[in-house]
Amino acid sequence: MSEETIALREGEEIDAAVLLAWLAETVPDTVPAGARLRIRQFPAGFSNLTYLITMEHEHGRRALVLRRPPRGVKAGIAHDVGREHGILEALHARGVPVPKPVARCDDAAVIGAPFYLMEHVDGVILRGTPPDSLTANVAAMPAKLAVLSQTFVQTLVQLHAVDVSTEPLASLGRPAGYVQRQVQGWTKRWVSSRTGDVPELDFVADWLEAHRPPDRATALVHNDFKLDNLVLEPDLTRVRAILDWEMATIGDPLMDLGTTLAYWVEPGDAPIFRALGLGITALPGNLTRAELVQTYGAHGGIDVSDAPFYYAFGLFKVAVIAQQIYARHVQGLTRDPRFGVLGEVVKALGCAAKDAAVTGRV
Repeated sequence: MSEETIALREGEEIDAAVLLAWLAETVPDTVPAGARLRIRQFPAGFSNLTYLITMEHEHGRRALVLRRPPRGVKAGIAHDVGREHGILEALHARGVPVPKPVARCDDAAVIGAPFYLMEHVDGVILRGTPPDSLTANVAAMPAKLAVLSQTFVQTLVQLHAVDVSTEPLASLGRPAGYVQRQVQGWTKRWVSSRTGDVPELDFVADWLEAHRPPDRATALVHNDFKLDNLVLEPDLTRVRAILDWEMATIGDPLMDLGTTLAYWVEPGDAPIFRALGLGITALPGNLTRAELVQTYGAHGGIDVSDAPFYYAFGLFKVAVIAQQIYARHVQGLTRDPRFGVLGEVVKALGCAAKDAAVTGRV
């Protein structure tokens, strides 16, 4: 991962000595004699906490990544890091581009929460400011982004083609009734996490329930497939690793596409959407959302005529995720300053979701 790390935030510290002792006992082959740990925190991301663990010893260093749930969250698959570790094991064995899992700990007493470790994957993560590999030659940037857009869509299509008929992937979810459970489940999460009125989200919740399409295909659903969850080659032509599998399941792949569309920012979208860190997709050369849908349908051989429903659902879901995080901020359970703006993001997402529902456009 090429993004910057920061010192550990208050309330999110990890005791390096305790972690090193656990590693030495649990996976001793990974801990050379005289090894020392240096721990930094990745500042991006809005869900599980992610840390860079650098193990230094006389023969060099090794980089790992640790994932753990934040404080003040309820039990559920989104913060079940043991489940995420198991998904990585299954996908890595099948050749899917994911970080190699190293170890997991279900005992919250060790560092204050369950956690797992995976290999660090070096590469480029596109978030916020475009990297030098894009901006060094402004004239060539649209062509690079056009290639990247195609790589992005093809990677999603390939992910949805992974065989989920055998264990352990077959037990990840219940495909029958998936669309209904998703709509109703995210509606319940909206109601339970709201800190103020957003009438647009109430409208969309009712609209989604009234316009649910039937379940169709069954596939591996990442549930958070977006540009900054990909580790890319420096030239941006290939995906080295797909990150953040905490919400992965088995279900309708078009629901996955809907979430992806919600994160695909276009030039005409509300400026506050850039707070999600994904404004790179609004630069010249990228596919539009409509083009992304058609490209996905052509490569995947899937009927995408109901794309506006899935897009509206994706916006609704992302709004609720942002609201859940904002609610923790309001309650004082996190001091991350980024979360203070999420209340406005929720409102903007609600307006966009209602517009998609009313106009039938992506």
